[in-house]
Amino acid sequence: MVWTPSFNRSVRVEARNERITGDSGAVSGREVLCRSRIVRWLAGRLSDARDPGRVRHPLASLLRTAMLLVAQGRRDHNDAAVFGDDPAFRLAVSSRAGTTPLGGRGALASQPTLSRLVSALSGKRNMGVLRAGLARFAGWRLRAMNGGRLPKRLVIDIDSLPVEVHGAQPGSEWNGHYHARIYHPLIASVGEAGDLVDARLRNGRVHTADGGLDFITEVLDRAERHLCKKALLRFDAGYPGEALMSALEARGTHFVARIRNNAVLKRLAVPAIDALAYEALDRLEDSDRCATWSCELDEEYRARSWSRGRRVVQILVERPGELFPRSFWLITSLPAGEMSAGALLAMYRQRGKAENHMGELMSVVAPALSSSPRPKSHYRGRPVRKRAPGADAFANNEARLLLALFGYQIMHTQRADLERATGTGWGLRRVLERVLRAPARFTVSGRRITMITGAGTPHWHMLLRHLDHLAEPAG
Repeated sequence: MVWTPSFNRSVRVEARNERITGDSGAVSGREVLCRSRIVRWLAGRLSDARDPGRVRHPLASLLRTAMLLVAQGRRDHNDAAVFGDDPAFRLAVSSRAGTTPLGGRGALASQPTLSRLVSALSGKRNMGVLRAGLARFAGWRLRAMNGGRLPKRLVIDIDSLPVEVHGAQPGSEWNGHYHARIYHPLIASVGEAGDLVDARLRNGRVHTADGGLDFITEVLDRAERHLCKKALLRFDAGYPGEALMSALEARGTHFVARIRNNAVLKRLAVPAIDALAYEALDRLEDSDRCATWSCELDEEYRARSWSRGRRVVQILVERPGELFPRSFWLITSLPAGEMSAGALLAMYRQRGKAENHMGELMSVVAPALSSSPRPKSHYRGRPVRKRAPGADAFANNEARLLLALFGYQIMHTQRADLERATGTGWGLRRVLERVLRAPARFTVSGRRITMITGAGTPHWHMLLRHLDHLAEPAG
């Protein structure tokens, strides 16, 4: 087909069967997977019950397809059909070398095949392998960015977030706080580094801390096996409770968290607030500044439900135009000799980075948790008389959430490379739109495939140069 626009008769628009892509980032994403060896590690441990004689797409290829679709912002498995013949995706997901991926029948796996993959991954054993693989993936990135060394200590952030769904997916519920039908998963992240290391799907109406103790214990075990020698925990006011804090103290894991105000804490806060308000009379001329103070209590604070007293720190925030400062409290197991009140506040405020990264997960990756129990009604055009039971849709959606975290990690690894290359910060959406979705054309000549990008993609070439410096895991 040839079309000529009316505004310029010298222009010809032709539709040709060319090897052109708008997702060149699939190639760099495959390089991240290759250097981390995470797909090889997963494929060697995941259970695959398929008949080997009927397998068209190897397990490793299916895993790459599911992860790279997410990493390119293609959140729905139906996109596998739309991009099935895309040369970048075909090249990136294939387990074959040479020019074979771009020749013959090399389309991506279909949406039903990917759905069957998710069902296979949702088994208890395979879910454990996925979680361990996600921690290994994050650990590899931290090593690769730090000369092969893991940090001695990392701060792990625990939080929950709403994942809105459109339909009656099992386990999703209407949540009045978020005014939407949601799942309410727990997410574990390395806040300052930006890595997401685990997730657990929960009912849409559960309390913030519901199931937190078991989840946190598993996260800490994996973190201290793959991410660092010792982990420190950070969470908000919804989580501190006697069971969790006692378990962390028995384990030797330090934590810092905000705690909800109560009548006793309000009384304890009065002397510092009054003293600061009295001093504020001398600062009225300097009313455009916001100042923060931190102060220790003379003795440990013990709530009625606690088994022992614990260290709490009062934080006072003076805002412009307000006579009385505002007050909130932090609780920690760290002794004052190891971390001062000011340093404790500075560390807690880094929690904002974790919230930003989880916001990117929801706004850019946008996990599509759309699995529902739909037993097969027809097979090869004929009705099925005895329907098999439907899949466990809740478990399938949890598997989809974990695959979304793998996709996030692929994007985040490339984001970190770009930040090193340019010396500036990069949002995940900017990485996706300006780099990962850069257009490219593929040519095949002899035994060589050439991918040609435009002159207007300098950041893409910066990314490729820095990917060469990512060290592969030792074992």
